[in-house]
Amino acid sequence: MKINLLIAAALAALFVWNPYPFQILELKSLDALIMSRGEVQDEAILLVDIDEEIVQAYGSYPLPRSFYSSAVERTEGVPGITVAFPDRDIHGYDTQFQETLNQFPTVLSFIASTQASEQGPHVGTAQLGNGVASEWLYNYPGILRSALESYGVGLISTSPELDGVVRRLPLVIASGDKIYPSFSLEMLRLAVGDPSYQIKTEETGVEWVRIPAYGKLTTNENGLVFANWNTKFYKQTASEYMKEPIPAPFVIFGVTAEGVAPLVATPGGPKYPHEVQATVLSTLISGEPLSQPSWSFLAELGIILIGMVLIMAVANNIWLSLPVILALLGGTGFASWKLVESSYLFDVSGTLVILFLFWSIVQFRSFITQYLLRLQIKQQFGTYVSPAQVEALQKDPSLLRLGGSTKQLTFLFSDIRGFTPISEFYQSDPQKLVELVNRFLTNQSDIIMKHEGTIDKYMGDCIMAFWNAPLDVEDHARKATAAALEMREALEELNNVLRNEGSPEIHTGVGINTGPCVVGNMGSSSRFDYSVLGDAVNLAARLESSCKEYDTDLIISEHSMVEGYVYDFIDEVTVKGKSEPVKIYTIQK
Repeated sequence: MKINLLIAAALAALFVWNPYPFQILELKSLDALIMSRGEVQDEAILLVDIDEEIVQAYGSYPLPRSFYSSAVERTEGVPGITVAFPDRDIHGYDTQFQETLNQFPTVLSFIASTQASEQGPHVGTAQLGNGVASEWLYNYPGILRSALESYGVGLISTSPELDGVVRRLPLVIASGDKIYPSFSLEMLRLAVGDPSYQIKTEETGVEWVRIPAYGKLTTNENGLVFANWNTKFYKQTASEYMKEPIPAPFVIFGVTAEGVAPLVATPGGPKYPHEVQATVLSTLISGEPLSQPSWSFLAELGIILIGMVLIMAVANNIWLSLPVILALLGGTGFASWKLVESSYLFDVSGTLVILFLFWSIVQFRSFITQYLLRLQIKQQFGTYVSPAQVEALQKDPSLLRLGGSTKQLTFLFSDIRGFTPISEFYQSDPQKLVELVNRFLTNQSDIIMKHEGTIDKYMGDCIMAFWNAPLDVEDHARKATAAALEMREALEELNNVLRNEGSPEIHTGVGINTGPCVVGNMGSSSRFDYSVLGDAVNLAARLESSCKEYDTDLIISEHSMVEGYVYDFIDEVTVKGKSEPVKIYTIQK
């Protein structure tokens, strides 16, 4: 648990740190959310492309300003031109174009500059709130203004994000001590006929920009808005427009001739500057600009913490853990997708990655831990219990905890009688003696495990086994007795083989007793063995050693007697430290 908590803390810190890969992932996730709203056709904006055809018609680019004068005069709505006019017209049509601009409210464009320059004309902007707008707005040293005067001028420069894609654009910028609007905002202002703007700024940043005659336009703290990049527009080439223009409330002219205007990377694909401004204008007109809610970070962090708690609660059960992680990922992703319908960009890509990483790490740790436990069980019990019991223990490794419990067990001790003469027989070949002992132990041990017994240890030529642990064994006294009788028969078969080999026969004494004992893993936290402690063990060992005294190969205490066998009474014995005698029996061959 401590390690899982440390992993959780590290991943939560990673989420807060938000490294570069996470930022890129978030941006791509935002693109998917933006485009998930589906394609929308804007009916209010017409785009006019100044393409290769019109350039060829006039011979070269830039076009004479008489073209723009004629184009503006054909416009029924608010015209906007995303072509910068920083210099005088080489064709000499500035005067004509200026007269047209004086008659038709038109928005010209300017470009932000990194070089300090004299600021151009601007629309008055009232600043509201307790903050200073210029401290939060994109602030440029200068602007590249138009050589002509018009009713409106607006910024067409874009600011790509970390991956080079433009998703948000500023509604207003600062340059020096003045505030300037974007091209799209200026077009909207001219359309409603308002002479000024208002901007609300607090200590946390810009809250909104307002055209009094239109209403508030909510932005982020830097005056930026997300555009609806899945918007489509009606288009005409400049040649088509000059012949028969399509009437529209807004007409935006822009260059598409090859090699003139740079394409802008957007979530909706590469777009020309006039397409970008049209998209922002359409977003403002729709009244449904996308925004990232201020509570999104805390919400994501809360989801991560709750998710981690749930994952840790079911970490050790893959069949519970898998539905939990799928529910977390699916539910969070679904919530994000549904919030887009309400114009909220609730990006959860980082949340999903962190939760999946945490789940994967926790599951991997759980798998490794379970694997090591199963391996430990196999190493600990593989040679002492049946394969079926080993498999059952591997499914429930809780028995590997240090400590024990009190259970009613049946014990069996088996030892070779007259081992000294056998040792002397193999004095010249000790290896043969080892082989003989191993043959005996294998012969007897297989029978014990066959009857669901657990071999606790080998003590030289002695076998200690018990029943009803680590797994419960029904009718364990009967199974111990059945094992002892089969061991007797198997030993007779082994002795027949030994006689034929000219080897000495093996004779054993077996003691069986049933009683309460403490069973479990005993030792230190770094090294322990599964074993038993209790008087019942001692009595079984004493009964085995008493077989020689009573000239029998099997002694069973009264505590281990079961129906179905014919017992012969032997004696009553008093266990050391006990006052009450115990009756002992045997089963004849």
